[in-house]
Amino acid sequence: MRARRRTVSATLAERAGEAAAGHLLEQECVRSAQTVALYASLADEVSTRPLFAVLRSRSVTCLFPRVIEDFNLEFAPVADWGKLEPSGRISEPPASVPTRPLGEADVVIVPGVAFDATGNRLGRGRGCYDRALPPGPGGPRVLGLGFAFQVVAHVPCDSRDRPMDAIVTEEGIRWAVEQPR
Repeated sequence: MRARRRTVSATLAERAGEAAAGHLLEQECVRSAQTVALYASLADEVSTRPLFAVLRSRSVTCLFPRVIEDFNLEFAPVADWGKLEPSGRISEPPASVPTRPLGEADVVIVPGVAFDATGNRLGRGRGCYDRALPPGPGGPRVLGLGFAFQVVAHVPCDSRDRPMDAIVTEEGIRWAVEQPR
């Protein structure tokens, strides 16, 4: 998967981001959302910037993760992509922006290394999102975002892994759970 992601160009990432944003915006849970948690994509990930632009044009509050001690995540609102600050490999909200509970989000967009059709997600191995997401049923819709080539037959998982409600790629969206909720 790493080798495939190294071949991703900025143009491909942006086009995939535009296509994925289109698929997401067709979903009622995203169209009606008042708060969406997403992330500033890395160069080898589907770009989240097109989705952010449309959400902000609709006055949707966008929460972005900030890494704190022990690789835990907290989320803070960002109204301007240019206000994100580099922190290691990722860009995140400035420390001065107050946090908001992730449970306030209607939808959470989650990155991954690989996904499977049943909603399992392979992250980068630190469990940041699995710990950050509200436990149990209810709460925000959790949608994994990746390239179509990142959807594989099976992703290993255990009881600590939070499955995705759907997987979104440049080719479409595949719900792993019933909708609507």
